[in-house]
Amino acid sequence: MSPLNDDERGYPAADAPSGVDPADVHQNKWLAVAAYIIFFIPLLAARQSRFAMYHANQGLVLLLFSIACNIVLGFIPFIGWILLPIANLATLVLVIIGILQSANGQLKPLPVIGSISLLKVP
Repeated sequence: MSPLNDDERGYPAADAPSGVDPADVHQNKWLAVAAYIIFFIPLLAARQSRFAMYHANQGLVLLLFSIACNIVLGFIPFIGWILLPIANLATLVLVIIGILQSANGQLKPLPVIGSISLLKVP
């Protein structure tokens, strides 16, 4: 049991997601948080960080999901206009979940869209 990767019960520590260096998580945590607001910040500042690039990918997928929902639902009369605020609220909830996960040093995929990978993660 490694003190950096496991807590006293043998579970992985919150700051050390499996397969990610704890120093990487600590050093790039705030870049990963920023990825949910402006996804390309980790692309410019932390290209070699697995943790930051993972969250940059999640932020990009979330942005594209939001754009697609707004375009599709914006063109559907009445029902689309009713569903559009719900889709935007769902996007906001996913952004908050992503920010909390990255701030806590976790590599958990977002619900519904988290399995999609568009960026190469080192």
